Amino acid sequence: MTASKSERLMNLVIMLLVSRTYVTKDRIREVIEGYHGSEDEAFEKMFERDKAELRAIGIPLELGFVDKFFEDEQGYRIARDAFELPDLAFEPDEVAVLGLAARVWQHAGLASATSDALVKLRAAGYDVDREVLDVLQPRVQADEPAFDAMWAMTISRTPIRFGYRRPSDPAPTTRHVEPWGVVTSRERWYVVGFDRDRREPRMFRLSRVEGEVVADGRPGSFAVPEGTDVRALTANLTPVRPTSEATVLARRGSAVLLRRRALEVTGPVPGPDPGTEWDRLRVTMYSRDDLAGDVLSHLGDVVAVAPPELVALVVERLSALSGASS
Repeated sequence: MTASKSERLMNLVIMLLVSRTYVTKDRIREVIEGYHGSEDEAFEKMFERDKAELRAIGIPLELGFVDKFFEDEQGYRIARDAFELPDLAFEPDEVAVLGLAARVWQHAGLASATSDALVKLRAAGYDVDREVLDVLQPRVQADEPAFDAMWAMTISRTPIRFGYRRPSDPAPTTRHVEPWGVVTSRERWYVVGFDRDRREPRMFRLSRVEGEVVADGRPGSFAVPEGTDVRALTANLTPVRPTSEATVLARRGSAVLLRRRALEVTGPVPGPDPGTEWDRLRVTMYSRDDLAGDVLSHLGDVVAVAPPELVALVVERLSALSGASS
């Protein structure tokens, strides 16, 4: 998806969400950059495609009468109760993760697109509800370089080709996929779709994509099978992560997220620095590699204790860092 199209869709969502009344198609055409100035036929085709794409990603557009007393002019809006999530209940560790991402989706491609429609609507004399924009805020950060291209190709229904390397692969292999959806699971981003080489649905972790994601066909050249539930498919395709336990020491008052996910916290206990208090944390370890990174990221406030393989990996990385800085 191009930056201009992303901005147009975002501005369309904002416009129809904040308006307290139905907005006519003519007014939408006047206000939204990208529609304004286009020929009649081009606008109609663009607007129909945009409505279809919004519905495809779960944003429902309502059609109704602008004046409730005179049914002679129709318009569009997005009902807040149909757009926002229902009340949810989270565990403490889930709240901690959501708290880090709850202010804004830090996505460079959309960061500049959140105010144009609101300003133009007010300038046009529309009564807008600024508070409903809060439902647009909770998002998850996407750092993977492949995210933008995967998202664009998914929206445009364009087959893709990309290099993909699993930890056991000596070199990346080329994959040919019809992307059905980009989803997040267990704090990772994935693309789910039909693998043309293996002739079955597959899921690919975006952080393992190497090189560029390129089009491998024309936009709109495939369709997601009717009735496909991408989220359910994600759960079925997600491999079961083997787990083990590890023990670390954390300086009192540090490592909040590690403490939240700890199976047990004991303290105070003796630590490497006798001048401060330490706690012993027993944590679930999905990946020795990831936990070693967590330990190092706390810059001396967390120390690995067990298992020996985790301790050795932390020492190895510290030695490498020391050698690199000398």
